[in-house]
Amino acid sequence: MPQIEITQIIEQIKQEITIDSKGHGQASIRATARLADVQDSSLRRALLSAALEPSVLAKSLIQQGFELAALSSWNQGIPDIGVAAIIEYYAFDAGRYCKQQARLVCKALNRIGVRAWMQDITGWTKPAAPAETAMTQIQLLAAIAKHLAEQEQRLLEQQQQQTEILTRIAAVEVEQDRFNTPCGHKYSIMGFAKLQGLEISLAEAGGKGKKASTLCRKKGIQVERINDPRFGQVGLYPESILVEVFKVKQS
Repeated sequence: MPQIEITQIIEQIKQEITIDSKGHGQASIRATARLADVQDSSLRRALLSAALEPSVLAKSLIQQGFELAALSSWNQGIPDIGVAAIIEYYAFDAGRYCKQQARLVCKALNRIGVRAWMQDITGWTKPAAPAETAMTQIQLLAAIAKHLAEQEQRLLEQQQQQTEILTRIAAVEVEQDRFNTPCGHKYSIMGFAKLQGLEISLAEAGGKGKKASTLCRKKGIQVERINDPRFGQVGLYPESILVEVFKVKQS
């Protein structure tokens, strides 16, 4: 999520966050839902119906020590530790309902604590006591931006590794083809697909490999194997077998 959108969300929910005299924060259901990137109606239903039939979220909160009866009172405001627990749930524990925004907010807030963040955006300061360290909104956004940059860097590294693996595979295929030329061409499934200019998935390659192995057994052909940087070892099949498996025309 772009930084500007997170900034806008913070500005929009700012008035729905309050701090009491002891510095304890509280946020509305709507504000909490906006931070977690879920519908406030869904969050409200999950909390207020807990007494009748606890939702997965409610069960998670109860396991963390929140009282079942207290959840229904959160319609008037969710305590800061409850906000943190809800964001963490939608960040990591909600299964297919997990939200990327919730993960980013959770990781950023975990560094300072949701209470300190609420105190900061409301301008609350503890009376007659040393000021507690709190992260400003700019620092919060910087932390999120840093996390996004780290994710992008990891993705680039993974893509580079994949490219290197494909290069090594191509080299192995060329050398194996050279070695086997005197006694006929043999290829791996991925090597033959590449030779034919075909793009196939790993799942498709596995299926064709099984079919090729079956045909080799029926015809009494021993399947050779070579080392592969991705799978450890892959089978080498005669071109005639692969032509039948791929149903392609020989030139």
